[in-house]
Amino acid sequence: MLNGIIVKVKPKDRAQLEAVVADRNSPQKHVWRARIILLTADGFGTAEIMRGSGTSKTAVWRWQERFMTEGVAGLLRDKTRPGRLAPLGAEVEARVVQATLSSKPPGETTHWTAPAMAKVQGISVSSVQRIWRKHGLQPHRTRHFKLSNDPEFANKLRDIVGLYVNPPEHAMVLSIDEKSQIQALDRTQPGLPLKKGRCGTMTHDYKRHGTTTLFAALNVVTGKVIGRCMKKHRHQEYIRFLNAVETTVPAGKHVHAIVDNYATHKHPKVKEWLAAHPWWTCHFTPTSASWLNAVEGFFAKLTKRRLARGVFRSVEELKEAINRFIAETNQDPRPFHWVKTPKQILAAVKRGHQVLDSLH
Repeated sequence: MLNGIIVKVKPKDRAQLEAVVADRNSPQKHVWRARIILLTADGFGTAEIMRGSGTSKTAVWRWQERFMTEGVAGLLRDKTRPGRLAPLGAEVEARVVQATLSSKPPGETTHWTAPAMAKVQGISVSSVQRIWRKHGLQPHRTRHFKLSNDPEFANKLRDIVGLYVNPPEHAMVLSIDEKSQIQALDRTQPGLPLKKGRCGTMTHDYKRHGTTTLFAALNVVTGKVIGRCMKKHRHQEYIRFLNAVETTVPAGKHVHAIVDNYATHKHPKVKEWLAAHPWWTCHFTPTSASWLNAVEGFFAKLTKRRLARGVFRSVEELKEAINRFIAETNQDPRPFHWVKTPKQILAAVKRGHQVLDSLH
Protein backbone atom coordinates (compact mmCIF):
# COMPACT_ATOMS: atom_id res chain seq x y z
CA MET A 1 0.00 0.00 0.00
CA LEU A 2 1.48 3.35 -1.09
CA ASN A 3 -0.06 6.22 0.90
CA GLY A 4 -3.43 4.48 0.80
CA ILE A 5 -2.91 3.02 -2.71
CA ILE A 6 -2.59 -0.74 -3.11
CA VAL A 7 0.64 -1.82 -4.79
CA LYS A 8 -0.13 -4.86 -6.88
CA VAL A 9 2.61 -7.28 -7.83
CA LYS A 10 2.06 -9.68 -10.72
CA PRO A 11 3.06 -13.32 -10.23
CA LYS A 12 5.84 -12.91 -12.77
CA ASP A 13 7.21 -9.84 -10.94
CA ARG A 14 6.92 -11.56 -7.54
CA ALA A 15 8.89 -14.53 -8.82
CA GLN A 16 11.60 -12.20 -10.12
CA LEU A 17 11.74 -10.25 -6.85
CA GLU A 18 11.90 -13.42 -4.74
CA ALA A 19 14.72 -14.69 -6.96
CA VAL A 20 16.66 -11.47 -6.30
CA VAL A 21 16.24 -11.90 -2.53
CA ALA A 22 17.22 -15.60 -2.63
CA ASP A 23 20.30 -15.11 -4.82
CA ARG A 24 23.36 -14.81 -2.56
CA ASN A 25 25.17 -12.94 -5.31
CA SER A 26 22.57 -10.18 -5.58
CA PRO A 27 23.78 -6.70 -4.60
CA GLN A 28 22.41 -5.77 -1.19
CA LYS A 29 20.81 -2.62 -2.53
CA HIS A 30 18.74 -4.77 -4.92
CA VAL A 31 17.81 -7.17 -2.10
CA TRP A 32 16.35 -4.54 0.22
CA ARG A 33 14.55 -2.81 -2.64
CA ALA A 34 12.90 -6.14 -3.57
CA ARG A 35 11.97 -6.75 0.08
CA ILE A 36 10.24 -3.36 0.24
CA ILE A 37 7.97 -4.29 -2.67
CA LEU A 38 7.31 -7.85 -1.44
CA LEU A 39 6.38 -6.62 2.03
CA THR A 40 4.20 -3.94 0.51
CA ALA A 41 2.40 -6.52 -1.65
CA ASP A 42 1.81 -8.65 1.46
CA GLY A 43 -0.08 -5.78 3.07
CA PHE A 44 2.47 -4.61 5.66
CA GLY A 45 2.45 -0.97 6.74
CA THR A 46 5.33 1.46 6.35
CA ALA A 47 6.67 0.88 9.89
CA GLU A 48 6.82 -2.91 9.41
CA ILE A 49 8.44 -2.48 5.98
CA MET A 50 11.08 -0.17 7.47
CA ARG A 51 11.93 -2.83 10.07
CA GLY A 52 11.86 -5.67 7.58
CA SER A 53 14.09 -3.98 5.01
CA GLY A 54 16.28 -1.96 7.35
CA THR A 55 15.61 1.29 5.48
CA SER A 56 14.13 4.71 6.17
CA LYS A 57 10.59 5.90 5.54
CA THR A 58 11.63 8.05 2.58
CA ALA A 59 13.49 5.10 1.03
CA VAL A 60 10.38 2.91 1.35
CA TRP A 61 8.22 5.51 -0.36
CA ARG A 62 10.81 6.21 -3.05
CA TRP A 63 11.12 2.56 -4.16
CA GLN A 64 7.39 1.90 -3.92
CA GLU A 65 6.84 4.79 -6.29
CA ARG A 66 9.66 3.63 -8.57
CA PHE A 67 8.09 0.17 -8.80
CA MET A 68 4.67 1.65 -9.56
CA THR A 69 6.08 3.67 -12.48
CA GLU A 70 8.89 1.47 -13.83
CA GLY A 71 8.30 -2.03 -12.53
CA VAL A 72 11.03 -4.47 -11.46
CA ALA A 73 13.49 -2.97 -13.94
CA GLY A 74 13.28 0.35 -12.10
CA LEU A 75 14.38 -1.32 -8.85
CA LEU A 76 17.46 -2.82 -10.47
CA ARG A 77 18.62 0.40 -12.10
CA ASP A 78 20.16 3.44 -10.44
CA LYS A 79 19.33 6.76 -11.92
CA THR A 80 22.26 8.48 -13.54
CA ARG A 81 24.00 11.07 -11.39
CA PRO A 82 26.01 14.07 -12.50
CA GLY A 83 29.54 13.06 -13.36
CA ARG A 84 32.62 14.29 -11.57
CA LEU A 85 33.62 17.86 -12.15
CA ALA A 86 35.93 18.28 -15.08
CA PRO A 87 39.56 18.22 -13.98
CA LEU A 88 41.35 21.53 -13.74
CA GLY A 89 43.39 22.39 -16.77
CA ALA A 90 47.19 22.52 -16.82
CA GLU A 91 46.98 26.30 -17.07
CA VAL A 92 45.15 26.60 -13.74
CA GLU A 93 47.57 24.19 -12.07
CA ALA A 94 50.57 26.12 -13.36
CA ARG A 95 49.02 29.39 -12.19
CA VAL A 96 48.53 28.06 -8.66
CA VAL A 97 52.10 26.73 -8.50
CA GLN A 98 53.56 29.98 -9.80
CA ALA A 99 51.53 32.08 -7.36
CA THR A 100 52.58 29.86 -4.46
CA LEU A 101 56.27 30.11 -5.33
CA SER A 102 56.56 33.73 -6.31
CA SER A 103 53.91 35.78 -4.52
CA LYS A 104 52.30 36.44 -1.17
CA PRO A 105 48.61 36.72 -0.34
CA PRO A 106 47.06 40.20 -0.30
CA GLY A 107 47.22 42.14 2.94
CA GLU A 108 49.54 41.48 5.85
CA THR A 109 49.43 37.67 5.74
CA THR A 110 52.92 36.19 5.52
CA HIS A 111 52.13 32.98 3.63
CA TRP A 112 49.51 31.30 1.52
CA THR A 113 46.76 29.17 3.00
CA ALA A 114 44.58 26.88 0.92
CA PRO A 115 41.41 28.99 1.45
CA ALA A 116 43.29 32.19 0.52
CA MET A 117 44.71 30.66 -2.65
CA ALA A 118 41.34 29.14 -3.57
CA LYS A 119 39.66 32.55 -3.23
CA VAL A 120 42.24 34.30 -5.42
CA GLN A 121 42.30 31.59 -8.10
CA GLY A 122 38.55 30.96 -8.09
CA ILE A 123 38.81 27.22 -7.43
CA SER A 124 37.98 24.95 -4.49
CA VAL A 125 40.13 24.52 -1.41
CA SER A 126 40.46 20.79 -2.12
CA SER A 127 41.78 21.59 -5.61
CA VAL A 128 44.47 23.84 -4.16
CA GLN A 129 45.44 21.16 -1.65
CA ARG A 130 45.58 18.53 -4.40
CA ILE A 131 47.87 20.73 -6.53
CA TRP A 132 50.15 21.46 -3.58
CA ARG A 133 50.45 17.77 -2.75
CA LYS A 134 51.25 16.91 -6.35
CA HIS A 135 54.07 19.46 -6.50
CA GLY A 136 55.34 18.95 -2.95
CA LEU A 137 54.47 22.50 -1.87
CA GLN A 138 53.95 23.26 1.83
CA PRO A 139 53.68 27.04 2.21
CA HIS A 140 52.54 26.67 5.85
CA ARG A 141 55.90 25.18 6.87
CA THR A 142 59.40 26.63 7.20
CA ARG A 143 62.76 25.15 8.08
CA HIS A 144 65.49 27.01 9.94
CA PHE A 145 69.00 27.31 8.59
CA LYS A 146 72.21 29.26 9.02
CA LEU A 147 75.08 29.26 6.55
CA SER A 148 78.50 29.59 8.05
CA ASN A 149 80.70 32.46 6.90
CA ASP A 150 83.78 31.04 8.59
CA PRO A 151 86.74 31.47 6.19
CA GLU A 152 88.17 28.20 7.53
CA PHE A 153 84.89 26.34 7.09
CA ALA A 154 86.19 23.78 4.60
CA ASN A 155 89.31 22.94 6.62
CA LYS A 156 87.43 22.62 9.91
CA LEU A 157 84.73 20.56 8.21
CA ARG A 158 87.24 18.08 6.77
CA ASP A 159 89.04 17.87 10.10
CA ILE A 160 85.91 17.05 12.12
CA VAL A 161 84.28 14.75 9.56
CA GLY A 162 87.62 12.93 9.31
CA LEU A 163 87.46 12.23 13.05
CA TYR A 164 83.91 10.87 12.69
CA VAL A 165 84.56 8.70 9.66
CA ASN A 166 88.05 7.48 10.52
CA PRO A 167 88.74 7.87 14.26
CA PRO A 168 92.43 7.68 15.15
CA GLU A 169 93.60 4.44 16.74
CA HIS A 170 94.51 4.50 20.44
CA ALA A 171 92.52 7.72 20.90
CA MET A 172 89.10 8.83 22.10
CA VAL A 173 86.93 11.09 19.96
CA LEU A 174 84.52 13.02 22.17
CA SER A 175 81.82 15.45 21.07
CA ILE A 176 81.38 17.90 23.95
CA ASP A 177 78.80 20.62 24.56
CA GLU A 178 76.40 21.93 27.16
CA LYS A 179 72.61 22.22 27.08
CA SER A 180 71.90 25.24 29.21
CA GLN A 181 68.77 26.55 30.93
CA ILE A 182 66.89 23.25 31.07
CA GLN A 183 63.74 24.18 32.98
CA ALA A 184 62.07 22.08 35.64
CA LEU A 185 58.47 22.56 34.53
CA ASP A 186 55.45 21.33 36.44
CA ARG A 187 52.05 21.47 34.72
CA THR A 188 49.23 23.29 36.50
CA GLN A 189 46.82 20.36 35.97
CA PRO A 190 47.28 16.65 35.22
CA GLY A 191 47.03 15.75 31.53
CA LEU A 192 44.58 13.28 30.02
CA PRO A 193 46.00 9.93 28.87
CA LEU A 194 46.22 8.72 25.30
CA LYS A 195 43.13 6.88 24.09
CA LYS A 196 41.67 5.68 20.81
CA GLY A 197 40.77 8.68 18.69
CA ARG A 198 42.46 11.19 21.02
CA CYS A 199 46.08 12.06 21.67
CA GLY A 200 47.40 12.63 25.17
CA THR A 201 46.98 16.14 26.54
CA MET A 202 49.01 18.59 28.60
CA THR A 203 48.08 22.00 29.92
CA HIS A 204 49.62 24.89 28.01
CA ASP A 205 50.66 26.66 31.22
CA TYR A 206 53.17 25.48 33.79
CA LYS A 207 55.03 26.31 36.99
CA ARG A 208 58.77 26.94 36.87
CA HIS A 209 60.92 25.35 39.55
CA GLY A 210 64.37 26.45 38.41
CA THR A 211 66.90 25.40 35.80
CA THR A 212 69.97 23.26 35.34
CA THR A 213 72.70 22.95 32.70
CA LEU A 214 73.75 19.60 31.30
CA PHE A 215 77.36 19.16 30.24
CA ALA A 216 77.72 16.10 28.02
CA ALA A 217 80.44 14.27 26.13
CA LEU A 218 79.49 11.72 23.48
CA ASN A 219 82.05 9.04 22.63
CA VAL A 220 81.48 8.75 18.88
CA VAL A 221 83.05 5.28 18.70
CA THR A 222 81.10 3.61 21.51
CA GLY A 223 78.02 5.85 21.60
CA LYS A 224 78.25 6.23 25.39
CA VAL A 225 77.55 9.57 27.05
CA ILE A 226 79.22 11.20 30.03
CA GLY A 227 76.94 13.80 31.59
CA ARG A 228 76.94 16.15 34.53
CA CYS A 229 74.20 18.57 35.61
CA MET A 230 75.43 21.85 37.06
CA LYS A 231 73.81 25.03 38.24
CA LYS A 232 75.68 27.38 35.89
CA HIS A 233 77.62 27.09 32.64
CA ARG A 234 80.69 29.23 33.24
CA HIS A 235 84.29 28.23 32.57
CA GLN A 236 84.57 26.96 36.16
CA GLU A 237 81.81 24.39 35.58
CA TYR A 238 83.29 23.49 32.19
CA ILE A 239 86.67 22.75 33.74
CA ARG A 240 85.00 20.64 36.44
CA PHE A 241 83.31 18.67 33.69
CA LEU A 242 86.58 18.22 31.79
CA ASN A 243 88.13 16.85 34.99
CA ALA A 244 85.23 14.41 35.30
CA VAL A 245 85.72 13.26 31.71
CA GLU A 246 89.48 12.95 32.24
CA THR A 247 88.93 10.38 34.98
CA THR A 248 87.35 8.08 32.36
CA VAL A 249 90.24 8.34 29.86
CA PRO A 250 92.45 5.24 29.87
CA ALA A 251 96.11 5.89 30.54
CA GLY A 252 98.12 6.67 27.43
CA LYS A 253 95.14 7.52 25.26
CA HIS A 254 94.90 10.76 23.33
CA VAL A 255 91.60 12.69 23.42
CA HIS A 256 90.19 14.54 20.43
CA ALA A 257 87.45 16.87 21.71
CA ILE A 258 85.02 18.41 19.24
CA VAL A 259 83.53 21.61 20.66
CA ASP A 260 81.77 24.70 19.36
CA ASN A 261 82.89 28.32 19.63
CA TYR A 262 81.10 29.23 22.85
CA ALA A 263 83.26 31.70 24.78
CA THR A 264 83.51 29.37 27.79
CA HIS A 265 85.37 26.80 25.67
CA LYS A 266 88.08 29.36 24.84
CA HIS A 267 88.44 30.96 28.27
CA PRO A 268 92.06 31.54 29.38
CA LYS A 269 91.58 29.18 32.35
CA VAL A 270 90.37 26.49 29.96
CA LYS A 271 93.41 27.04 27.78
CA GLU A 272 95.58 26.62 30.88
CA TRP A 273 93.80 23.34 31.65
CA LEU A 274 94.41 22.09 28.10
CA ALA A 275 98.06 23.09 28.32
CA ALA A 276 98.34 21.01 31.49
CA HIS A 277 96.74 18.07 29.67
CA PRO A 278 98.69 17.93 26.39
CA TRP A 279 97.07 14.63 25.38
CA TRP A 280 93.87 16.62 24.83
CA THR A 281 93.35 18.28 21.43
CA CYS A 282 90.35 20.53 20.77
CA HIS A 283 88.76 20.71 17.33
CA PHE A 284 86.45 23.72 17.01
CA THR A 285 83.44 23.57 14.72
CA PRO A 286 83.08 26.39 12.16
CA THR A 287 81.09 29.39 13.35
CA SER A 288 77.31 28.95 12.95
CA ALA A 289 77.79 25.23 12.36
CA SER A 290 77.03 23.60 15.71
CA TRP A 291 75.16 20.90 13.72
CA LEU A 292 78.61 19.41 13.12
CA ASN A 293 78.80 18.56 16.82
CA ALA A 294 77.51 15.00 17.22
CA VAL A 295 76.35 15.45 20.80
CA GLU A 296 73.62 17.79 19.53
CA GLY A 297 71.82 14.66 18.33
CA PHE A 298 71.81 13.29 21.88
CA PHE A 299 70.45 16.60 23.19
CA ALA A 300 67.65 16.46 20.61
CA LYS A 301 66.77 12.91 21.65
CA LEU A 302 66.81 13.87 25.33
CA THR A 303 64.49 16.82 24.68
CA LYS A 304 62.03 14.89 22.53
CA ARG A 305 61.86 11.67 24.55
CA ARG A 306 62.24 12.89 28.12
CA LEU A 307 62.05 16.65 28.66
CA ALA A 308 59.30 17.97 26.38
CA ARG A 309 56.50 15.99 28.06
CA GLY A 310 58.12 15.64 31.44
CA VAL A 311 56.66 16.96 34.68
CA PHE A 312 59.27 18.05 37.21
CA ARG A 313 58.42 19.47 40.62
CA SER A 314 61.99 20.48 41.47
CA VAL A 315 65.41 20.86 39.90
CA GLU A 316 66.57 17.75 41.73
CA GLU A 317 63.74 15.75 40.17
CA LEU A 318 64.77 17.09 36.74
CA LYS A 319 68.43 16.19 37.28
CA GLU A 320 67.53 12.68 38.43
CA ALA A 321 65.43 12.17 35.29
CA ILE A 322 68.30 13.36 33.06
CA ASN A 323 70.78 11.07 34.82
CA ARG A 324 68.44 8.10 34.41
CA PHE A 325 68.05 8.86 30.72
CA ILE A 326 71.83 8.96 30.29
CA ALA A 327 72.14 5.65 32.14
CA GLU A 328 69.50 4.06 29.89
CA THR A 329 71.33 5.38 26.81
CA ASN A 330 74.58 3.85 28.03
CA GLN A 331 72.94 0.47 28.59
CA ASP A 332 72.34 0.16 24.85
CA PRO A 333 74.77 2.60 23.21
CA ARG A 334 74.83 3.13 19.47
CA PRO A 335 78.06 4.23 17.78
CA PHE A 336 77.76 7.53 15.95
CA HIS A 337 77.80 7.22 12.15
CA TRP A 338 78.43 10.24 9.95
CA VAL A 339 76.86 9.92 6.50
CA LYS A 340 77.63 12.97 4.37
CA THR A 341 81.09 13.45 2.87
CA PRO A 342 82.82 16.85 3.09
CA LYS A 343 82.41 17.17 -0.70
CA GLN A 344 78.63 16.75 -0.45
CA ILE A 345 78.37 19.24 2.40
CA LEU A 346 80.52 21.84 0.66
CA ALA A 347 78.43 21.50 -2.50
CA ALA A 348 75.23 22.05 -0.50
CA VAL A 349 76.70 25.08 1.26
CA LYS A 350 77.81 26.49 -2.08
CA ARG A 351 74.29 26.11 -3.47
CA GLY A 352 72.91 27.84 -0.38
CA HIS A 353 75.23 30.81 -0.80
CA GLN A 354 74.37 31.05 -4.50
CA VAL A 355 70.65 31.17 -3.72
CA LEU A 356 71.14 33.82 -1.03
CA ASP A 357 73.32 35.90 -3.38
CA SER A 358 70.67 35.72 -6.09
CA LEU A 359 68.10 37.21 -3.72
CA HIS A 360 70.15 40.31 -2.99
